[in-house]
Amino acid sequence: MTMTVTPFFDEATSTLTYVVSDEQSRQCAIIDPVLDLDYASGTLSTASADKLIGFVGAQGLTVDCILESHIHADHLSSAPYLKAQLGGDIGIGAHITTIQSTFGTIFNEGDGFSKDGSQFDRILSDGDRFNIGSLEAEAFHVPGHTPACMAYRIGDALFVGDTLFMPDAGTARCDFPGGDARALYRSCQRLLSLPDDTRVFVCHDYQPGGRDLAYVAKVLDHKRGNIHVGGGITEDEFVAMREARDATLDMPSLILPSLQVNMRAGYLPPLDEQGRLFLKVPLNAFGGAGLTSLAAKES
Repeated sequence: MTMTVTPFFDEATSTLTYVVSDEQSRQCAIIDPVLDLDYASGTLSTASADKLIGFVGAQGLTVDCILESHIHADHLSSAPYLKAQLGGDIGIGAHITTIQSTFGTIFNEGDGFSKDGSQFDRILSDGDRFNIGSLEAEAFHVPGHTPACMAYRIGDALFVGDTLFMPDAGTARCDFPGGDARALYRSCQRLLSLPDDTRVFVCHDYQPGGRDLAYVAKVLDHKRGNIHVGGGITEDEFVAMREARDATLDMPSLILPSLQVNMRAGYLPPLDEQGRLFLKVPLNAFGGAGLTSLAAKES
């Protein structure tokens, strides 16, 4: 089994997208792809996705699947655009329905929004095994950052989404709706029980201290030196640290557009009667004063 992992880094959102290819069959998976959004102007573009399309074409690859590790709160997914250009199933974890129920309500989507995961082509449960050409893959449900987070082991590589960052950055926050610091600790320890030489590929690198970009470390590196869950840190110690740290963090700048699009598998909301696209900004949905008395009264 010969596998190649090619990273693509989006500087605007500090996101890593991966193309994982089987050298024998030339089949590949794309993991956590980005759709570009200039929030200030409301402009979408496909520059990041077009780099993936160019690479897949130049390498003579066929896309088997486009895998989402979770419903991202910091970038939009380009999965439907890539599927239209390259083919492949869009896959996500089975707990997507929990996310859709939660945020379908927050964004007041109404009966037209399906909350059964049907926007996705492939729903994966914990322990599901599948193939990408001759590559053997396995799905892991790793809740904590969100209730629906997944990690994917393909050969000796593990793609962890936001469950783990690089060892010097620790782990992701747990204060989004449905997040759970205790569950995240247990998910991390489960992943760190895999063989020590398993390569762990992260979804984000914020380059702490201004260091160079890094995106892969071995399980052993995390067990020994991950600043949040390595070196014998206990569950109670982690929970106390994580909850205190999360209380100081601002919401991601793209959380509102990202959730609306990503819970639809990357598809945009329906057009209005004039054929225009809109995204919603629910006020005070994530805290803050409820100034409903200021709402205009319209006839």
